[in-house]
Amino acid sequence: MFWNKEVETIDRKALEQLQFKKLSAALRSAASTPFYKKVFKDNNVSVEKVTSLDHLKDLPFTSKADLRLSYPDGMVAVPRSDIVRLHASSGTTGKSTVIFYTAKDIADWADLLARSMMATGTTRDDVFQNMMGYGLFTGGLGLHYGAERLGCMVIPASSGNSLKQIQLMQDFRTTVIHITPSYALHLGDVVAEQGLYTPDLGVKKAYLGAEPYSEETRNKIQEQWGLQAYNSYGLSEMNGPGVAFECELKNGMHLWEDFYIMEIINPDTGERLPDGEAGELVITHINREAMPIIRYRTRDLTRIIPEQCPCGRTHRRIERIKGRTDDMLIVGGVNVFPSQIESVLMKIPEVGNNYQIVLDRHENLDRLHIRVELYSKMFQGDMEGLNRLKKKLVEELKALITVNPRIELLEPGSLPPSTGKAVRVIDNRKI
Repeated sequence: MFWNKEVETIDRKALEQLQFKKLSAALRSAASTPFYKKVFKDNNVSVEKVTSLDHLKDLPFTSKADLRLSYPDGMVAVPRSDIVRLHASSGTTGKSTVIFYTAKDIADWADLLARSMMATGTTRDDVFQNMMGYGLFTGGLGLHYGAERLGCMVIPASSGNSLKQIQLMQDFRTTVIHITPSYALHLGDVVAEQGLYTPDLGVKKAYLGAEPYSEETRNKIQEQWGLQAYNSYGLSEMNGPGVAFECELKNGMHLWEDFYIMEIINPDTGERLPDGEAGELVITHINREAMPIIRYRTRDLTRIIPEQCPCGRTHRRIERIKGRTDDMLIVGGVNVFPSQIESVLMKIPEVGNNYQIVLDRHENLDRLHIRVELYSKMFQGDMEGLNRLKKKLVEELKALITVNPRIELLEPGSLPPSTGKAVRVIDNRKI
């Protein structure tokens, strides 16, 4: 199914012509802002000399630090009276990064998310229960507006209050949910605790996002709920959710290239890499009035899938995000991504849904400690069985990440449940 078949299956040459037209306008708009006016001057950039998409690689990058430097509105390209909304990051590692929207920006964003949802088979006949947080966070309102644009009945449940979530699903026959992976697993456990069978609730689809997770976690959620779970990709600097979305075939996420220009670079050198090679994703927003952003370094690691998707859409796909250049853990000199650890944990039936990665330093050596809840229904063993499970976890993790972890097996419910973004990593080495 297509929301706008003409745009979604546009000829590549025509798409690139459209991208260049939009890029030229975005550069002129950006050059009018205090931030980019100075950046372009300092780097001898003349937007008139950008005469092809290939010239984009010669422009300077924009970073999250730049957004904080331009706080509160140094990147705004329209009068204050034209702005109808702002969203902001939490600012846990510094100042918030604030993104502004005109009425057209909001409408375009909703349209893009309606396109994304329809690509997975959602229609106006679906009931959409949104379990993401609202407010300054982009995740909740983004898909809320997209689902309304599509014509779904929307239940703005927000996060938490698990018993109420279950009641809403039962009373209004929810068919599609938007949820963090960690909360989906936790909520499934709560459903079981209430004596209910999760697939009987009738939920057909789940949109997962807001935190890193592995393919094994997706599979676990699909099995637990009896639904189809779809990967999506977004970041607040590029509006929020809807930058890229899986179609029904689930073989990569289509990045909507009439809104964004994507590049893959070597994160160490900044050199642009060809399609198919893994590196850091860089995105230029070419469809936002209030706040165009040029060559934004997402810090997310992925690759562009060169082949066209069999679904017929011509917008290229990116693979699931492998990790981030700035949340990569370095343990004893070895690069480790939390998603690698999760991929091992989630494929072992005796392991529950909750875990924690704890990093410590002892006698100047890094120590990796993984705390894992057991899944009581799958494991009824004695001490010998627990030791076998510990050994299995250590061997499989060491084979993948080459680091020897210490495993601590916990009773179900020992770790704090997550109703929003899960806190999976505790790095005590920084304290």
